[in-house]
Amino acid sequence: MTDGTPQDIEWRLPRSARSVGRARTLLAAQARSWKVPDEIADTAVLLLSELMTNACRHAHVSPGRELRARALVREHTLRIEVADASSAQPEPRDAGPGDESGRGLALVAALADAWGTEPRPYRIGKTVWCELRLPSDEVRSGGGPLPSGSAHDGSRAGACGGPPRRGTRPS
Repeated sequence: MTDGTPQDIEWRLPRSARSVGRARTLLAAQARSWKVPDEIADTAVLLLSELMTNACRHAHVSPGRELRARALVREHTLRIEVADASSAQPEPRDAGPGDESGRGLALVAALADAWGTEPRPYRIGKTVWCELRLPSDEVRSGGGPLPSGSAHDGSRAGACGGPPRRGTRPS
């Protein structure tokens, strides 16, 4: 069990297809450091991959803009976030059997315990997030951020706008 202190890390990555794989690698290593159970860590890596892919494909922003991937553990929840500078909201699609894409958000909705979007500070872009419940006795404190990311204090000061749009996992 954690000592109640949030465990939080953020990575800034270029908006490119290569960043999707890099984010997966970074999250997998961080989840091991935090002693997240393997099954939950694998699901988190898959969900991060979907959110990063969506941001790379659909966040139509100026060249050179970065994506921010964030992972944090608090109160027996692993939260994954991907932020971009596009204000376009993600919309789940009904992908047909022959479609090569369009299943990412359906996968997030099916596997995450909760997911949604919220505006970034100063209304520059959005954050798409998902959460996975952790068993109360599984995650151990002491695994700090790995050196390849920048630590984040978890504060959300400056966030503006209404309540986040939320989706919940069907029972």
